[in-house]
Amino acid sequence: MAEETNHNEAGEVAPSTVDKQAPTVAEEHAPSTDSPEATDIPTSNAPDPKAANPETNPNAAGTKTTPPKREKPAAAKATGDKPAAGEKPAAAKAAKKEKAPGVEDKPFTEFIQQDYLPALQKAIAQQGVKDLQLSFVKQKIPVKGMEQSGECWQIVGNYPDGVRHFNVYFPDETIQGKKAFSCYEGKQPSTLESFLIDERKITLDLLIWGLVQRLDGQKWLGRN
Repeated sequence: MAEETNHNEAGEVAPSTVDKQAPTVAEEHAPSTDSPEATDIPTSNAPDPKAANPETNPNAAGTKTTPPKREKPAAAKATGDKPAAGEKPAAAKAAKKEKAPGVEDKPFTEFIQQDYLPALQKAIAQQGVKDLQLSFVKQKIPVKGMEQSGECWQIVGNYPDGVRHFNVYFPDETIQGKKAFSCYEGKQPSTLESFLIDERKITLDLLIWGLVQRLDGQKWLGRN
């Protein structure tokens, strides 16, 4: 009886069990050529129904849910928050507040009596004239040729010697209106001149400075 020959001894290669099984597995999972059919072979391209967005993936599990609405931010109320549209910053509002009225905004007669005359007396005294007499009266202009003129408010200054005199006139009864000046020594003044006509806004300091400069030019101050 002939002996069985071993495949390894005969030089033959034994058939692989994988080769025998591969056609069977391939045929089992191969799609039919007659009609399309889904297979159960897993693929990396298929979306996970649980993880997919239900709004964009029809295969997602569960029902669609409406995303929550975004709430509008509350109006800024804190000091450091940005102001709402049309609302001006607090600093701008404060800057627009009206300034406190100055002494020049007082009624004309009050300003002259309460502020101008005391300040003028002090300024002239500092120039060496200690006993100058100042008064505020409403009378006719004592300038030659104007005796028939109407009355107007005037500041009248008389020096201690009784010889020197000067007048400051306010015909408009306001410091911002027309102003005039006259002076004389021992006789009636003959010239009426303008006083501070080039200034846009008259202030207390400007009224004092203007008269001191005019008297200094007349050589009527103490240092002259």
